[in-house]
Amino acid sequence: MIENKYGMCGVTDVAGRGAEISIEPVSDKRGRKAFVDLGRAFSDRLEHFVPQIRSEQIELVDPAKNPFFGHARVQLFIAMRSGQPVGRISAHIDELALAMPANQGFGPGTGFFGYFDAEDEAVARALLATAEGWLAGQGMQRVLGPISLSIWEEPGLLIRGQDHPPMMMMGHHPAHYAGWIEAAGYARAKTLYTYDLDITNGFGPLVQRLVQSGLRNERINVRRVDKSRWDQEVATILAILNDAWSDNWGFVPFTPAEVAYAGKKLRPIIHEELNMIAEVDGRPVAFMLTWPDANSALEKIKGKLFPFGWIHMLRWLRHPKGAGMRVPLMGVLKELHNTRMAGTLAFMMIEAIRIEAITKFQSTRGELGWVLEDNQGMVAIADTIRSTVNREYAIYERALG
Repeated sequence: MIENKYGMCGVTDVAGRGAEISIEPVSDKRGRKAFVDLGRAFSDRLEHFVPQIRSEQIELVDPAKNPFFGHARVQLFIAMRSGQPVGRISAHIDELALAMPANQGFGPGTGFFGYFDAEDEAVARALLATAEGWLAGQGMQRVLGPISLSIWEEPGLLIRGQDHPPMMMMGHHPAHYAGWIEAAGYARAKTLYTYDLDITNGFGPLVQRLVQSGLRNERINVRRVDKSRWDQEVATILAILNDAWSDNWGFVPFTPAEVAYAGKKLRPIIHEELNMIAEVDGRPVAFMLTWPDANSALEKIKGKLFPFGWIHMLRWLRHPKGAGMRVPLMGVLKELHNTRMAGTLAFMMIEAIRIEAITKFQSTRGELGWVLEDNQGMVAIADTIRSTVNREYAIYERALG
């Protein structure tokens, strides 16, 4: 079924499980495509998986295109057995993560694994051992994962929530991967949640009082993102984000190149009325981003733009009627943390976006996340608006050497 070397298009349940497993490093364009195609083949087996656009996935592991590689060392591996590909993994070191304080989760000596797929536990062990060996050879003393590749892309292994499709930029993994990783000596370092919300129902009296109080406050202005000044708006949002999240577990700042890259990638799915910036005394201090869930469109075209999928995607991007809404990022400047103002701004943005999502896009459902399990502020907001945890992700750690 699958030609070696790297001329592969799928994965089979290989007979002869006792055969020797070899791990081959990926070193060229052909190998990167094979690495992506192998992951797609594993994902195709999963119920509720939504195929992503292949070219976008290849770009994420291309050093010439993804600015993450500008501050990271990355090695991709493919596992082979009996001439067939049976798994894959990445090992990577983020120089910015190394520079962060150790008490924030990363820091000196911390490397990562990601893009983890395996045919069985023996393959899983071999892949993890290979990634660990590469990281140790680079001087790392600890490994965290799965994180694929950046903490801002797809962090964590899906532990709970396999019974429904993920929203965009959230991973979808089989339940048995957790057991294999834990059996290899890994312990859970952190849990991430996503929260599901029925947006057709108004929020309770507390939220409404805070929103009305904010609307009466002449110092506060909650406005839409202005796409005619897109580059400036992106810079404003990322500046707030880098400040607001700077004390969070796992934080790594965005670089200017990553800001530009993210802005270009996100622009097609940005609808001004779904994305807000809050100003106090004319100064931007908070933001909330909301994206229509592109997975609802990708599911219909099976992740294929050609020959006719692009027509459907173009129509959907112009007006994603009925799409679920994902809130991937929000932030308030640190100087306002733990103040009434921070809560007021958050609920004003949530309510403004909720109304627009219903009236203009006929949406009924939203998803908030990911959210760190111990982020008390965000968990409190999620509880206050009566959302419920619908997906749980784990990031694991293990000491090296």
